[in-house]
Amino acid sequence: MAARESKKVIYAAIVANVAIAIGKFAAAALTGSSAMLAEAFHSIADTGNELLLLVGMKRSSRPPDELHPYGHGKALYFYSLLVAVYIFGVGGGLAVHHGITHLRNSRIPDHPGWDYAVLAFAAAFEFYSWLVSYRELRSQKDPDESTWDEIIIGSKDPTIFTVFLEDSAGLLGAVLAFLGIFLGRVFKNPYLDPATSIVIGLLLAVVAIFLGRESGALLIGERTNRARIGRVKEIITADPSVEKVGDLLTMQLGPQQVLLTVNIQFQRDLDLQQLELAIDRIENRVREKEPMIQRIFIEAESFKRTAESPSKAA
Repeated sequence: MAARESKKVIYAAIVANVAIAIGKFAAAALTGSSAMLAEAFHSIADTGNELLLLVGMKRSSRPPDELHPYGHGKALYFYSLLVAVYIFGVGGGLAVHHGITHLRNSRIPDHPGWDYAVLAFAAAFEFYSWLVSYRELRSQKDPDESTWDEIIIGSKDPTIFTVFLEDSAGLLGAVLAFLGIFLGRVFKNPYLDPATSIVIGLLLAVVAIFLGRESGALLIGERTNRARIGRVKEIITADPSVEKVGDLLTMQLGPQQVLLTVNIQFQRDLDLQQLELAIDRIENRVREKEPMIQRIFIEAESFKRTAESPSKAA
């Protein structure tokens, strides 16, 4: 179900960005606007990003094998990191380069009506895609997450937060392009249009850095969100056989896969059979309440004390 929702977000973004890119390139050719051409590069970069995410989703869905016993879930994080590099290099780099080039030979764009019409068309498509990703992002958020930074970091699915950030940048970019073209004509300043192209490129660079930071953190082993960790600790603590919960460590193996390792100090009077039953009960309870946690490793502290006590006595 989660994979289908992620694909729905990506397909909506692809349709929107292809339509937007065609319109922006046509308007840039008709009017000669640097800001519009920068926005066209932006849309092309976004389309390539969504295709990369689809490849990442396909590769991450492969089952575990001998070489990858925990599965291939982190492949999606690798491809989302490539997306960040792609945004920075293709989208941001071309926009800044084009803006600097046109500053040397700047002119006020012709036929601005085409630019305004295409920007309005682009904003409408961009808003539709943004709304799809926004709703999905909100549906995944935990009650304890309040700020947008927490919500995006709390979402371990890069397909959702990447599209959301791209579309947010796309809406802001459309506003910037409009202002650059409009104010350039109002003040008869030919430098505002190419300067806007540079600003759009810098905006894409900021988005790319943010995405690269989050994708890199997930790739090297980021924990799951705090709310889930808190719920797991409550589940374990509530078991009557548990005396104390020690280290509780998690790692996100994929958007819907979490690894859990926990050190538990059990009641001292438990025998081996009771301990085994308690561990099975805790694992089943955690998986029932938090199905995303698929790998669970429990270290029983009472075993360690029993094994260590003879050597200490000696």
